[in-house]
Amino acid sequence: MDINNLIAIVKKKLNNEIVIEKIEVEDKSFLHKNHSGHQEGKFHLKLIISCDELKKLNKIQSNKKIYKVLDKEMREYIHSLQILIS
Repeated sequence: MDINNLIAIVKKKLNNEIVIEKIEVEDKSFLHKNHSGHQEGKFHLKLIISCDELKKLNKIQSNKKIYKVLDKEMREYIHSLQILIS
């Protein structure tokens, strides 16, 4: 999968399931290219989300909610997901 397609899918799925004021998705895969655990075709993404709904939850609950929405993408295309909620 192309990174731009993946970013578009991630944004769309999260916006459809969670009331999000603002979302940014950054590709951080280049930081991990030479790591032993790097897998071709798997991406490292950073999510920066402004969301009152997620802010009301504790960190584990909010991360679980995001992981549940992105279940398929996590299994197939995302190796690592960094989540920042404000």
